[in-house]
Amino acid sequence: MDKNYIVTKSNNLINCNYDLSLQEQKIILTLASMVQPQDENFKPYIFKIKDFMKLLGIDNKSKYTEIPKITKELMQKVFEIKKGNKVTQLAWLSSAEYEKGTGMVELEFSPKLKPYMLGLKEFYTSYKLDNVLSLKSKYSVRLYEILKSNLYRKYIEIEVEEFKNMVGSKEKAYNIYNNFKNRILIRAQKELIEKTDIKFDFEEIKTGRKVTSIKFIITSNKVSNEIAASLEKINPKLQQNMDDINRIKEIINEPIKDIDALKLFEIAKGDINIIKEKYSYSAAVPKIGNMVGWIIDAIKNDYKSPKGKVNKFNEYEQREYDFKELEKKLLGWK
Repeated sequence: MDKNYIVTKSNNLINCNYDLSLQEQKIILTLASMVQPQDENFKPYIFKIKDFMKLLGIDNKSKYTEIPKITKELMQKVFEIKKGNKVTQLAWLSSAEYEKGTGMVELEFSPKLKPYMLGLKEFYTSYKLDNVLSLKSKYSVRLYEILKSNLYRKYIEIEVEEFKNMVGSKEKAYNIYNNFKNRILIRAQKELIEKTDIKFDFEEIKTGRKVTSIKFIITSNKVSNEIAASLEKINPKLQQNMDDINRIKEIINEPIKDIDALKLFEIAKGDINIIKEKYSYSAAVPKIGNMVGWIIDAIKNDYKSPKGKVNKFNEYEQREYDFKELEKKLLGWK
C-alpha cells in the first residue's frame, strides 16, 4: 500500500448512492488504488494483515478477528447504479480470503465493477489515495469524491435529501438541518481544506424558509500536506473534539469560533449540559458584551437561575479576559 497510488473511478460510480463506513471506504479506495490502468480484468489483491490493521485504525493484535467481520459485512453491501432506464445492482467484493499463519488477506473486486474502473476513456476522476486516507469522517470521504468529480464544473447544486442519499446519511439527527450542516458540511469543509487538494464553499438554497438544496463552489486547494500537518500540530484538540465543538455551537444562538467553543468545553470539563444550563441564564441578562466570557464566568462562579427581579441577576461583575493567555492555558501551551 502506498499513499501516492492513484484512485481512478468513473463519475457514475462516484455519484451513485451508497452507505459505507469510514473503514469500509478506506478498504475500497485502497483496493482501487492498486488497480493498474493497463489491467483488462480485476486481479486478486493481497494485503499484509498488519498494513490492513494500520489502515483501519486497529492497533490491538487481539483484534485480528475484526478484519474478517469487516470484509464479510462489506461483501453484503449492495448498491445501485442508474444509467438511463437501466438499474444495475452491484456488490463491491467478489471474494475475501484469509489463510491462518500467513499474515495476509486477499481481496478481489466484483467483476460487475469492471465498466466503472477499468479501460475508462471519459467521465472519470483520478486522485491520490493520500487525499482520503487521513480523513476522519465517512461523509468527508464521500463529499471529497463527489466534489472532486465535479471540479471541472467549478460548482454543483444538489438537493439536500439527494445529498443525504449519496453519502449514506441515515441518522434521524440529520433530519434537523443544523445538525446536518454542522456535523457533515462544515466538518467536511474543514477537513478538506486541511488535508486534500480541493476545497469548497457552499450556499443554501431555500424553498420558503426551508433549505432544500446546497450549491457547492469547488476550487483547487494549494495548501500542501506539510502545512496541513502543521495546522493539526498547532491545535490537535480542535480535531479531537470537533463533534462536541459543533454541539456547543448549536446551543449558543450566535456565531462563535471553534476555538471559543473549545474554551467552553475545557472550562466545563466536557459537560455540555453545564454550558447549556448557564447559557440559558443569559436570556435574563441585558447587554452581554462577550457571551463566551460571560458563560465562562457563569461556570466558574456557578451562577444560579435568577429569581425575582431580572436586574438582580446582573449583579455579577463582568470580567475582562485575556483570551490569548486563556487559550494557551487551555491547550497546555507555555
